[in-house]
Amino acid sequence: MNLPEDNRLFVKVAHMYYEEGLNQSQIAEEIGVSRSLISKYLSKARDLGIVEIIIHDETIHPYRKLEGKIERLYGLREVVCVPNLGGESSKSRLGAAACKYLLRVMRDGQTIGVSAGTTMYEVAKAMNSNHPYPSATFVPLVGGMGNERVDIHANHIVAKLAESLQSQYKLLHAPVMVDSKEAKEIFMRQTSIQDIFNVSAQSDIAIVGIGGTPEHSTMVKSYLGQAHQEYFNHSDVVGDICYNFIDKNGQSSFISWNEKIITLELDQLREIPLVIGVACGLEKVQAIQAALEGKLVDVLVTDEQTAQALLD
Repeated sequence: MNLPEDNRLFVKVAHMYYEEGLNQSQIAEEIGVSRSLISKYLSKARDLGIVEIIIHDETIHPYRKLEGKIERLYGLREVVCVPNLGGESSKSRLGAAACKYLLRVMRDGQTIGVSAGTTMYEVAKAMNSNHPYPSATFVPLVGGMGNERVDIHANHIVAKLAESLQSQYKLLHAPVMVDSKEAKEIFMRQTSIQDIFNVSAQSDIAIVGIGGTPEHSTMVKSYLGQAHQEYFNHSDVVGDICYNFIDKNGQSSFISWNEKIITLELDQLREIPLVIGVACGLEKVQAIQAALEGKLVDVLVTDEQTAQALLD
């Protein structure tokens, strides 16, 4: 099937389908052949180069190639890239983009685990939907009380997200950090705290921030002040996820901070079917890369500048 007459028919069918807007059944009736044969003609027209389908994505979606490169490099399910506007503007856009993605994938009845921090607060601020999720449950992945501003704690964020979506939520009545490893073990044995972490470990989706090195961590400065250097000197820390500080391979770093944090363990986070990481900023590139290398994140929401740095 590649004679001049065949080619003429391929061109005719292609014009009718792509230019005139007829469907395959209408073309089949007019040409006098079966619908399945029209489908074969259209496929052959593409194979022969008679029809070229061009997706004009550069103006509509300028970051598609950049996203695709990162998806392939790290084996991610998806990368969502927003323009880099700098400062709070980028973080605000990041929050809005993360909301759109979450609303696209979440279903009523699911459990969504949420971490803390300024980026997660932007996600909560941006959340808006006319569609309620009355059977969905938002649950903290990290301790929800402490010295830092209340609005960036996980408890506040899950409550705000649940209110916006008319969903259920649970609170974790525990601090972000305790005084010692022994104190953490006691806290984690409490039935009320165990119950919350049992729920969070079974989350269908987790949405988490990724923090940079300790000197950039709001929570570290709040809890340790100027003394934070002694915790991290000579360590292999590149950033944190759910306030677990990690090394360049995305593994939990062997530092005393990690022994005192009330949080979901990294191995439990990896078991959650869909983990959405939301982060941007050149100071976080190493941390984001570590989270991706360590398979802690399935989807990354970031900005153009950070995405490019991940490739460079």
